[in-house]
Amino acid sequence: MNNPTDICRRTFLNNCTGVSLGAMAMSALQREAAAAASPIGKTDGIGLPELPHAAPRAKSVIFLTQSGGPSQIELFDQKPDLHRWAGTELPDSIRKGQRLTTMTANQKQLVKPAATRFYRSKSGATVGEWLPYTAAVADELCFIKSMCTEEINHAPAMTKMLTGNQIPGRPSLGAWVSYGLGSPNRNLPDYLVLISKMQRPSDQPLYDHYWGSGFLPSRFQGVKLRNAKEPVLYLRDPDGLPRPLRRGMLDSLAEMNALRLGETGDPEIATRIQQYEMAFRMQSSVPDLTDLSDEPEEVFALYGPDSRRPGSYAANCILARRLVERGVRFVQLLHPDWDHHSRLTSWCTARCRDTDQASAALVTDLKRRGLLDDTLVVWGGEFGRGVAGQGKWDSPEAGRDHHPRCFTMWMAGGGVKAGLTYGATDDFSYNVAENPVHVRDLHATILHQLGIDHERFSYRFQGLDFRLTGVEPASVVRDLLA
Repeated sequence: MNNPTDICRRTFLNNCTGVSLGAMAMSALQREAAAAASPIGKTDGIGLPELPHAAPRAKSVIFLTQSGGPSQIELFDQKPDLHRWAGTELPDSIRKGQRLTTMTANQKQLVKPAATRFYRSKSGATVGEWLPYTAAVADELCFIKSMCTEEINHAPAMTKMLTGNQIPGRPSLGAWVSYGLGSPNRNLPDYLVLISKMQRPSDQPLYDHYWGSGFLPSRFQGVKLRNAKEPVLYLRDPDGLPRPLRRGMLDSLAEMNALRLGETGDPEIATRIQQYEMAFRMQSSVPDLTDLSDEPEEVFALYGPDSRRPGSYAANCILARRLVERGVRFVQLLHPDWDHHSRLTSWCTARCRDTDQASAALVTDLKRRGLLDDTLVVWGGEFGRGVAGQGKWDSPEAGRDHHPRCFTMWMAGGGVKAGLTYGATDDFSYNVAENPVHVRDLHATILHQLGIDHERFSYRFQGLDFRLTGVEPASVVRDLLA
């Protein structure tokens, strides 16, 4: 016979008159929502009270996202001996049965040597001739030649690079930073996204979840500015609506929303309150941000001739500098069309012309203004390109297919070592040979430079504590740090 003091769950629930499972679940959800809403109710912009975990080396991040997979073989990872193997099949000892995309799985893997010559900097960094401006600042950069990931197609790989997981639905890196640290500038969002306006049609999609907030309250998602002369529409109040009246209307609306928030605990209501306030403040902060008339002529010369075209990559680099000057925590630039499956020598060079001068100028500009020490600049794509030629390997029409097993990224400022080349690949730039750096390790390192311990930084969702770096091993790459 059971001990009368032992009450099983079924008996307990049967005896709870007037309390349904649905009501109990709703109560728990409301408590969870209220807990989630509490940090975003803050207006001081300092983020979570327990952060940072340690003294940060960087205050802001600018992520120069090159979407499509730049070829490390042409741009950074010099392999002069490839000419000895030109036109021969990639050895099985190198290939190791690795996965290929359906675009090249049924063709022979014939080695295509680099189509470029290389510069070598004083620190020993190698940069392809298609990036002359980057080569000129190479000794300010920290190159990681041993980046690796598992995803072989664009959307999963970019989702992994920007959210830590290949499946959409997780918070982006910038959203995590916004959630944890906030921003000292209360007149602009913590996290801003700038997408290049291409001068030709682009068939490469850039999905909103790349800068989304996932299961975090939507207040932390990236705010995408339009790549046009007016980055934000409807900044001016309608005729006949004076500012004091507009202010009073928003105050009344905030009071009603606050009452509803107290009743439901829905964090999206708190987001709505803050976004109305942010929109009001952006009516004055955005015109000041985007009015480049106060920039001297030599700034436009530094960033290149395209820097006067609104929405261009170069113009966005100037805006990125102006944003970190104003204390914005995370700025993400996205430049598409690095996907050179064919016409490598024309397609890849065009993307280099789009981005090379402005990327180098941004590093130079930040340094001379005293901002590079506490701004971490990150440059890279979701994966690299394979050594085999796609199509006829020696044809002008040949390209390269996706390759996740090794690729190159660079960082600058923000407490990383200048003039360092870290990691190495094999003779075919096909496998990592020394010091692999997984995407998770990159995320852990970026958070560390912002003063965040990735293992202690989590968010509870559906009963689980989620981290940007997930549950698989991830480490701060301390060899990169100054």
